[in-house]
Amino acid sequence: MEDNLNLIKRGIDELLNEDELLSKLKKKKQLVVKAGFDPTAPDLHLGHTVLINKLRHFQELGHKIVFLIGDFTAMIGDPTGKNKTRPPLDPSDIAKNSKTYTNQVFKILDPELTEVRFNSEWCGKLGAEGIIKLASQYNLARMLERDDFSKRYKSNQSIAIHEFLYPLIQAYDSVALQADVELGGTDQKFNLLVGRELQRTHEQEPQVVITVPILEGLDGTNKMSKSLGNYVGIDEAPDEMFGKIMSISDDLMWRWFDLLSFKSSEEIQAAKDQQADGMNPRDIKISLAKEIISRFHDEDAADNAEHNFLNQFQKKNIPENIEELSLEWKEPSILLPNLLKESGMTESTSEAIRMIKQGGVRINEDKITDPKHSVSKGEACIYQVGKRKFKKITL
Repeated sequence: MEDNLNLIKRGIDELLNEDELLSKLKKKKQLVVKAGFDPTAPDLHLGHTVLINKLRHFQELGHKIVFLIGDFTAMIGDPTGKNKTRPPLDPSDIAKNSKTYTNQVFKILDPELTEVRFNSEWCGKLGAEGIIKLASQYNLARMLERDDFSKRYKSNQSIAIHEFLYPLIQAYDSVALQADVELGGTDQKFNLLVGRELQRTHEQEPQVVITVPILEGLDGTNKMSKSLGNYVGIDEAPDEMFGKIMSISDDLMWRWFDLLSFKSSEEIQAAKDQQADGMNPRDIKISLAKEIISRFHDEDAADNAEHNFLNQFQKKNIPENIEELSLEWKEPSILLPNLLKESGMTESTSEAIRMIKQGGVRINEDKITDPKHSVSKGEACIYQVGKRKFKKITL
């Protein structure tokens, strides 16, 4: 029992609560473990897999996973973390995105222990009467305790009435499925707890809530997101995945090991010890990239991606031990001459402009000759000024 609990707790943020989970596990019945995904974009990325990996852990213990596609809730729009009302998605986009989710998720989950459901199955049948009855089971004061609603209310920002329905519908999903456990990101905690309360109202045993950390994207700061361009899609080509993973900072690498790797805690600690003893972090990062690519493609694809990556950079004569720098910049982008000056690669913007015009500046080995070239916040890039100055800079 202790080993099972340790597997479930690995890499999570919060478990509410452990005693209830132990009680459920001791009954030795197959638990219904639910996680919902709104099909707001066509591709799953590594940020989604933090949660899906945890679902896999429950499968390894023999429990049934309900991979819930929120085709109904997607029409409302999740207000979590938003400072304005989200526009509802078009039903045709929802259907298209849902299909890609079902194709991708079985790269991680066991189809035999996974049930794919759509919450339109039961929510579509509620009708006006059912929605009104559901709305009567939760009060406005509690809803306004939710952090994003509270901030918007206090700052006199608009909150549309339909946004209050989102937590209720997500909670009703738990009632419809009679969920024993629900998983979500830390930003979903309020919604998951509403599920517990609604289950009590419907005289069901409340679900255990497990939250998992939010994975930072390639920039090492913001939540991995397709809209921010700081993501690695699980359907991307192996070479593209490899290059993106190798671009992350050494510090972020360990965060990704903890949240994405299937290696044991002991194996990860051994790798940290190897780095402390002098191993090049690049070689450790390669092992992470290959593990992830093998999972979503195969081992041959991972080996080929490694070969192509190393071959590319060996040809370009880039030093192995490049200074890394995280550059703070308030604006969403910065002119390249300013970046070179602020990072210390040139003494002034005028020197930077001169070097750019002379063809002496490269980004990831691509020569830049336009002094008005702008760099957006995002993944780390290798900058070269002249023949000898190299820096890996994250903006």
